[in-house]
Amino acid sequence: MVDGSRRDVIKLMLAGAATAPFSMGAAMAAPPAARKGAQQRAGIEGQRMADLGDGTYVNPIVAGDHPDPTILKDGSDYYMTFTSFDSCPGLVIWHSTDLVNWAPVTTALTKPLGTVFAVDLCKHNGRYFIYIPASAGDRGWALYVIWADHIEGPWSDPVDLHIDGCIDPGHVVGEDGKRYLFVNGIRRVRLTDDGLAADGKLEPAYSPWRYPDDWIVEDFAPEGPKLLRHGEWFYLVTAVGGTAGPPTSHMVIAARSRSIHGPWEHCPRNPLVRTTSAAEPWWSRGHATLVEGPAGDWWMVYHGYENGFRTLGRQTLLEPIEWTADGWFRAKGGDLSRPLPKPKGGVSGPNGFALSDDFSRRKFGVQWSLFDPKPEEMKRVSYEAGGLRLEAKGNSPVDCSPLTCQPGDRSYVAEVTLDLVGNAEGGLLLFYNPKAFVGIGLSRREHVLKTFEYAGEQSWMRVPMQASSLRIRVTNQDHVVTYHYSVDNGKTWQLHGLRMEVSGIHHNVFGGFLSLKIGVYSAGEGSVVVRDFTYQAIA
Repeated sequence: MVDGSRRDVIKLMLAGAATAPFSMGAAMAAPPAARKGAQQRAGIEGQRMADLGDGTYVNPIVAGDHPDPTILKDGSDYYMTFTSFDSCPGLVIWHSTDLVNWAPVTTALTKPLGTVFAVDLCKHNGRYFIYIPASAGDRGWALYVIWADHIEGPWSDPVDLHIDGCIDPGHVVGEDGKRYLFVNGIRRVRLTDDGLAADGKLEPAYSPWRYPDDWIVEDFAPEGPKLLRHGEWFYLVTAVGGTAGPPTSHMVIAARSRSIHGPWEHCPRNPLVRTTSAAEPWWSRGHATLVEGPAGDWWMVYHGYENGFRTLGRQTLLEPIEWTADGWFRAKGGDLSRPLPKPKGGVSGPNGFALSDDFSRRKFGVQWSLFDPKPEEMKRVSYEAGGLRLEAKGNSPVDCSPLTCQPGDRSYVAEVTLDLVGNAEGGLLLFYNPKAFVGIGLSRREHVLKTFEYAGEQSWMRVPMQASSLRIRVTNQDHVVTYHYSVDNGKTWQLHGLRMEVSGIHHNVFGGFLSLKIGVYSAGEGSVVVRDFTYQAIA
């Protein structure tokens, strides 16, 4: 409910908005001074990039919601993919030749499996595999695998491994030549030689190191086991402490054994990585994989939340490590607040990609995806001259599986033109999940502009509007969201009368381990044609 005085103020704001000038300079006003960590270099569309161009880099190496990184060194190439949750297509594979500059190659998962958590990308006998934990329906979590003879694909349909009740697979070949998956717990199961089925029972493998009881963490949660054979030892790198919750939760620990069957000994330096203070720039750091650099030095890739920007989800971080005389390793990056020397011997390649889209070529999966899609959801999507058509579904952003893309910047401006066909309703959102989003949208059936805040329509904000086409601009400046709209394709703009604050739309409030994405919704009856999407980061 809104009291009368506030409603009157809003009406005055709306009346003034009809003729209010718009200044891009005002939208891109200088952000607050309270930035965390080092300033990054501006890349495509002003998007932040890790490579500072002077032989150093600053984290993150992949900005935005790219959690649970799994990385593969394949000759002089590196490939990485991340948890894709409910998005489909999902599991975007990224490529690098220097561990710092990354660009997407393809999407590996083209059929919905439900919610996808931390996967493992590996190569065995010349074939690529991705081991996938997914949850759909009443079965709960189960493990699947997809494979390809070339990293670019085509990738196979998911193969059910018939391994239930676990997540976070980590693939390894034992000293016996057999293939194994380690999973959360930390448990182990042997695979068949082709890697496409279980060949034994799920059994306990390792009892992880415990931190002191007075440490402030979320919970014990041993997960994310990643394994490496280096010299005469197998190294088991594990996350404990909980993925979110307090900033000091997540951490990286290690153990080693001469046999894949154990016994495992704890690293005397555990934890190897941990956020120790909420003043640090990166929180809840964990879920690490070790990887050899181009010149033979060693690195650790993991994820973390950015201080003050949990809305961006868990981002991908790179930290140098060194092997020690006692056969262990240690991290050398500290709290990651400063630039670090780039890996030696690498060749800088493409970094990121433009989010602006005229829809002249297909970027579905790499950029765009549908939220929580049903098995036949992709039938709603089609391309036409100058646009992407999204068939209507449901009645509002809550039940329509919006089209989303992931920004990686703290502040940005995005615009899009929406043409409504039939009795459709469509709009531009900042969308976390059906319980947490903001936005504005045009209803052709009701001839009104709608406003969404707190995941519901604010009916007192309705503006009569006869248009069937609307261009919408959203500005997210350090969590303060401003909307503008135009009925003449951007010739003149009107300021929307309600600003919104979205810093609390993240996992610790709404669960799900997601991030706040840019979304386009299409509801009601008919379709929405999405045209001329533009994106620009704000420094």
